[in-house]
Parts: sequence; C-alpha cells; structure tokens
Amino acid sequence: MCLLRCRGHKLYTPSMTLSLLRCFRSLSTLSLPIQDAPKTNLYQCNKRLEELLKLGRVDEARNLFDEMIQRDSVTWNSMISGYSQNGLVDDARVLFDSFMGKNVRTWTAMLTGYAKRGRIKEAFEVFEAIPERNIVSWNAMISGYVQNGDLFSARKLFDAMIERNVSSWNSMITGYCHCCRMSEARELFEKMEEKNLVSWMVMVSGYVQVNKFIEAWGLFLRMHRSEVRLDQSIFVVTLSAILGLDDVDLIENLRTLIIKTGYEEDVVVGTAILNAYTRNGCLDCAMKFFEMMPEKNEYSWTTMIAANSQCGRLNDAIALYERVPEQGISTLTAMMTAYAQNGRIFEARHMFDEMKNLTVLTWNAIIAGYAQNGMLEEAKDLFLRMPARNSASWAAMIAGLVQNGASNEALEVLAELHRSGIVPSHSSFTSALFACANVGAIEAGRQIHSLAIKSGCQYNSYVGNGLISMYAKCKNMENVTQVFGSMRVRDTVSWNSLITSFSDNHMLDDAVSTFRKMPKRDVVSWTAIISAHVQGGQGEVALQLFLDMLGHGVKPKELTVTSLLSACGSLGATNVGEQIHALIYKVGFDLCLFVGNALVTMYFKFGSEEGCMVFQEMAERDVVTFNAVLAGCAHNGLGKEAIEIFEKMKAERVSPDQITFLGLLCACSHAGLVDEGWAYFNSMSQDYGIMPLIYHYTCMVDLLGRSGRLYEAECLIENMPVEPDTVIWEALLAACRIHRNIKTGQRVAEKLFQMGTQKSGAYVLLSNIYASQGMWDKVGEVRKLMFDQGVNKEPGISWIQIKNKLHTFLTGDKTHDQVKAIYSALNEFHMHFQAAGYLPDTNFVFHDVEEEQKQNELLYHSEKIAVVFGILKSPTGSPIRIMKNLRICGDCHNFMKFMSNVTQRKIVIRDGNRFHHFFDGSCSCGDYW
Repeated sequence: MCLLRCRGHKLYTPSMTLSLLRCFRSLSTLSLPIQDAPKTNLYQCNKRLEELLKLGRVDEARNLFDEMIQRDSVTWNSMISGYSQNGLVDDARVLFDSFMGKNVRTWTAMLTGYAKRGRIKEAFEVFEAIPERNIVSWNAMISGYVQNGDLFSARKLFDAMIERNVSSWNSMITGYCHCCRMSEARELFEKMEEKNLVSWMVMVSGYVQVNKFIEAWGLFLRMHRSEVRLDQSIFVVTLSAILGLDDVDLIENLRTLIIKTGYEEDVVVGTAILNAYTRNGCLDCAMKFFEMMPEKNEYSWTTMIAANSQCGRLNDAIALYERVPEQGISTLTAMMTAYAQNGRIFEARHMFDEMKNLTVLTWNAIIAGYAQNGMLEEAKDLFLRMPARNSASWAAMIAGLVQNGASNEALEVLAELHRSGIVPSHSSFTSALFACANVGAIEAGRQIHSLAIKSGCQYNSYVGNGLISMYAKCKNMENVTQVFGSMRVRDTVSWNSLITSFSDNHMLDDAVSTFRKMPKRDVVSWTAIISAHVQGGQGEVALQLFLDMLGHGVKPKELTVTSLLSACGSLGATNVGEQIHALIYKVGFDLCLFVGNALVTMYFKFGSEEGCMVFQEMAERDVVTFNAVLAGCAHNGLGKEAIEIFEKMKAERVSPDQITFLGLLCACSHAGLVDEGWAYFNSMSQDYGIMPLIYHYTCMVDLLGRSGRLYEAECLIENMPVEPDTVIWEALLAACRIHRNIKTGQRVAEKLFQMGTQKSGAYVLLSNIYASQGMWDKVGEVRKLMFDQGVNKEPGISWIQIKNKLHTFLTGDKTHDQVKAIYSALNEFHMHFQAAGYLPDTNFVFHDVEEEQKQNELLYHSEKIAVVFGILKSPTGSPIRIMKNLRICGDCHNFMKFMSNVTQRKIVIRDGNRFHHFFDGSCSCGDYW
C-alpha cells in the first residue's frame, strides 16, 4: 500500500498504480551497463518507439519501452512526450518522476502535457521546478498560458524573459490574435526586430478572423515588400482576406504574384483561387480557371460542383461530377448535396443509399438536405439512426428544426446535446438563439447566453449577432446594447443587426445614429435603414436614402426594392413606384417571388389594375401572392374578380389560410355579395378546418350591415364564440349610419362607450346619425361627451403626388402656396356642376347652421382641394390619384362623379376603407360603400 501514495501524499488510482509498478519493474534494468548493448540497436529501438507514438499506438510503444534492455534520455523523453501528446498525462508523470536523468526536454515535455490538458497550475509547478530553464522552457510555458486563454499570465512571463527569440514573440501574438485583441497583437508585432513567415501569417490570419480585411491585405503587401519568402499557406489566407473585400480585381493581382512565385500550379493554392472566385460570385471566371488547372484534387472538384449547385446550375454540376476521375466520398457527398439543394431530394437519397463507407459529413449532408426540403420526419429518422454524431450533426438538426418552424423542438434538441456532454458549436448556439427569438423564449435565451459564455463562444460574431436578434425580438433592448458593447469583433452584420433591432422596436432615432457611426456599410446596412424609415412612416426619407445608396455605388438587393415598393404604396408615389418597377426588370429581380408579391401589393395600393397584370405574369405564385391579390380586389371593390382568383387558387392547389379568407370576405363585403360571403364563411371550418377569428366575423357583420340586415348582424355578434371587440361594434354602428337606424345605433354606441373606446370613430358615427335626422341637441350631447372624455375628432387629410413631390391638404386648408388659384378653380367647378344638376348634400355637415354655410363647409373638404390641385398641375387627360385618411363623405363622392364627367379624367381616391375609381360620371363601388 505504500506504493499508492507518493509526491505529497497524493492518492493514485489503480490504473496509475499499475503504471507505477510497471515503471519500477523497468527500473531494475537500469543496473545493466549501457556498453553491454550495441548502440545501433538502441538507435533502431528509439526510432521504432517514435514511429509507434506518432501513429498513436501508445500501448505497443510502452511494451517496446519495457522490453528495451538499454535506454537513454531520448528513449525516456520520447515515451513521456508520447503519453503527454496522447492525453495520458498522469502516465507521463509517473515516468517523469521515475526518470533520474531528466534534461530540459524532459521537463518541457511534462510541462507541455499538462498545458495541453488544461492543467495549467501543474504545468507552472513543473516550470518553477526546472533546475536550469532555457528559452525553450519559457516559450513552452507561455504557449501553455496562451492555449488556456490566460493572456495576462502569458504576457507577465513574456515581459519577464531576459532573452526572447522569434517563437516567443509569435506565441504572444498568436494568443492576442486568437482572442481577437488585434491592437495588442499589432503593437507587439511592430516591436519585433526579427519577423518570420509565421509572424506575418498569424497577423494576416488574425485580421481575417475579425473581418478587418483591408488591414490583412495591407500587411500582406508589406510582407511581400519585406522580401520574406511567400509560401502556400500565406497565399491561401490572403485569398480569404480578398474574399472579405469582395474585389475580383485583387484576385487577379494576387494571381499575378502567385504565377511569379511559381505557386499557380500548386493544387492547394489553385483550389483557394477557385473558392475566392466562386464566393465572389464570379462562377464563369472560376470555371475558366478550373479548366486551366494542371492538377486538380478532390476538393477542387467538390468546390466547383457546390458552386454550380448554389447558383442553380444543377446540370453543370452533374456534368462536372461525371468528369471526376475518381469519385471519392467527398465528391459523392457534394453531388448528393447539390441534388438536395435543388429540390431533388429523392435522387440525393438514392445516392446516399448507394454509398459505401459513409462518413459523418455525408450523414450530416443528407439530414440537412431533408431539412432544407421541409421533410423533418425523414431528417429526424436519419439523425436517430446515425452510427456516430459530431457537433455538426447536432447543428444541422437544430438548424433544420428552426428553419421549418419547430423552434420549441429545436430547443429540446439543444438541451439533449448539452446533456450528452458535447459542447454546442457556434452554429448550434446561433440556431438556438433564433429559435428563442421565434417563440419569445427570453428565459431560455438567457440560459443559452450563459452556456455560450461558459463555453467561450460569446465573442464569436455569429453568436453575438444571434444574441442581439434574440434580445431584440424579445423587446429587451437593454441587453441588446450590452451584448453589442461587449463584442470584441463587430462585423458589418453586427451593426446591421443593431439597426434592425432598433427599427423593430420603433427606435428610429437610435437606428439612424447607429447607421451614421458604422465604419463600413454594405447593401444590407442601407436596406436596414431604409426599412427602418418605411416602418417608421417616413417613406419620403426612405426614398431619398435609396437615392443616396445608389450615389454611393451600392447596388440594391431584392429586400431593398421590396421595402421601397412598400413605401411607394403607402405614400401613393405612383411615378416612383413605376420607376422602381423598371429598375427591377433591369437588375433581374422580376423573377423573385417576394418581389413580385410586393409589386402586386404596391399597384393595388395605387388602385391600379397593373396589380392583376403583374399577378398574371408571375412565373411562381404562393399563398402570399394570392392573399395580396385578394386583398387588392377587396380594396378596389372587385368582388367577382376575387371569387375568380380564389377558384384559381384552388385549381393550383395552393392551400388557403386565415388571411386568404379575410381578403375574400372583405371583397364580398365591398361588392355586396351576401350569399357568396356566407358560403365562404361557412366553408372555412367545414372544408378547410380553419376556425374564423374576430376579423372574419367583423367582415360578415360589415357585409350584413351594409346590405341593411342589421338584425342578423347584431345576432351574429351576440352569438359568436369569440369575445367581440370595439372594431366589430363600430362596423355595425357604421351600418346604422348608412341606413339611419337611430335605435340600433344608440344601443351599439352605448356598448362602445361602456367598453371605454378612445377612438373618435364611434362618437362621430353616432353624431352623424343624429345630424342626418336634424337632432342637433343630441349632436351637442355627443360632442360634449367627446370633450369630457378627451376624445378629439381626427382631421380629414388628403394627399396627392405631382412630379415626384407629395402635396398634403387639410379640410379648409389655406397654407398651400397656391391656395388662391386652387380655391378660385374649385368655386368655378362648383358653380358649373350646380348648373349641370349637382346639389350639395348638406346631410354630411354636422353643425346646426344655415344652408349656405353648410355648402361652403362641404366645398372645402380636403379631397376636393386635392383633386382641383391635381387638375391644375397634371397633364390634360392623365389620371389623378388621391389618398385620404378618412372615409369619403357622400357629398364628396357625388362631387367626384361630376368632376370625372366634366374633365374626362379618371380619378382614383383611396379613403380609409377602400378605393373609389371615378370615370365618366360613375364610381366603381356602384355607390355601395
């Protein structure tokens, strides 16, 4: 039992004890004279021992060690190093303690072994005990601290060194670079009197790691001028820097240098050039270079197969695959992935089933392929059947679940991964954070944040960006700014994420401030700030920012134009919208599904039939497309057309959703299609299993109410399975106003007042009902109630775009610089219309005043002012488009009919409810609104 304790009474495990006994057994051979064995035999044994250890065959090496009659320091050091390098540091320590002839190499091997296993305290104890330290010992200890992330201790030791060599400096610089502390790394680098290739490599790689590609490229140029001999590795890492700069010309410049140094025929450098071309979107250049390569390896072929696949050129990828001289597992996996990426998952699965000697990479690829094609069950089945998983397997499964809307299940898989003892990869953390954002699971997000910190992943830019997005989606902006502030590496994506976070949380000023502070902007940055202004209701600023973006030479992306189309639709900026449509054709975005959807929506917001034409021309349509067209038909009073679109949707086997039926019912309501509306309302639950929401019931109440079936509408509200809100009661109250039903109107208004509504609509509608019957005392009571409740009537505003400038008018507006000319023309039109039979409908004036005063008040409604301004300032015969925030009144509706007939202009007015298309004396709504 005395053998169980040694070295400070430390208790050894049974396996360690056996090693100790074995060591003591071998010590008996030390009494043999060394000269008894031939020296050549010792040399051969040492060489064989080193070969076994390099192959990781530690047990065989130990058996040889034990059988050796003669041993020298090389023998002992090899065995101690072998144990250390293979993670058997305790076995190494037993031999270390037993060896009486220790030299610097012995001590250094033991120190290094402890450091590699993270046992840095024991490594330092060995370092302290070294009888005579040399520069190698010091460097080994510094490297140990660096490997374990203790840069403070490493720097302290570095500063204490009396003598340093280039390895000492490189170790410290490497530590700073790995921790993204590039300013400190650069400071040391500049102080180095002697730099070798490793010094330059570490610095260039460090800058690439933190996305400072300009600095990386600049250092490479300095290195070239310093006459350091360039090699394969520096060319490869510099190509990575060029990737970040997105500059094809720099690839050509570097190729010239590669040719001069004789490395263009190097297959590794050649493949890196291929990768640079493909990642910069220069597939044709890549193909040309690929064909010229004198030597191609498996990675070269897989790079080109993958690049063609990702660009949608599957046939070219197949042709390349068929040319591969020797189809190994990598090229097979690349082709399988190409099939999956292009939706041909069954061909991908066939290849998978035919493959032999499957690797984890291949399993991961097919799982990702199923997930990309929305086939989660198949992906999960393969995941469970995998013979072995790595961190990428878990990452693929988690990402697949998140991408397919199974966020809660993704978080369960992450928890299972954590329980298995495997440290989640950066990708797993990022996907899990997106899952938390999707379901608003902020507590789970905080736990993942803590786990990322424990795993040392919090400084990774992808994880940091995921944290920003997660906290922003969960409305926790304090943590958003905290995470951003603590990030060591802030790439352009980080800044973009912060802008989007502020935008999504209606913090436009902060988004603008962040945009201005950005060190570098890309198209995503411009798109984010443009979208922020669109969401903030500042469409004009968004359009100006777009012009600024083009002025900076930044080409728009699909999302950029989508945001702009939304802004144009909201502003009624027809001309600008049409110009952006032309730009979309020019840059080739017209085939993009969501751009097409945005175009449909924009044109319908203009009240333009062009929306239907865009719909008909779209090569691909989804449920969003059909929903956009149905909503457009609804707002433009195209009830029968909406029904035709819905039938087309069924014929194309696109499954409707709740939004589909909302648009369809709204279309029926605006067109007075009561029977059709009832049929579709009942079909929701009976044929599609979609339970109607409060919005669908509101459409039905509006439909019944407009058609005069007020009793049925009220019964529907009273008997529906969901709690009625103020909107549905206001829909019924509006119907009471149309049909001047005072009794029901009073009852409905009382319900709204009891519900505590703060909207002016209910008060104004009730006031209108009383005013239409001349009940001025009741009108006064409603107005007093509004005053007591602090409710203000929203003023009527109309706006019109003339020559890309938006003009806004209030009712009775006298602020416009051309108000005299407008009012003069308006009075002339008014007199002319009266002579032609127009009679002002003074029922829409809600004051007890003289008839003449009522007529004057009606005359200066905002939409009348806007339409006259449009006639004065637009070319003869061109259509006039006006937007209004409130529902158009009956008198203005009648006025517009006369205006369209007299001027022979098409007048389109979008009010708070729908579009009215006036032409030749009639309106598209058929006076049903």
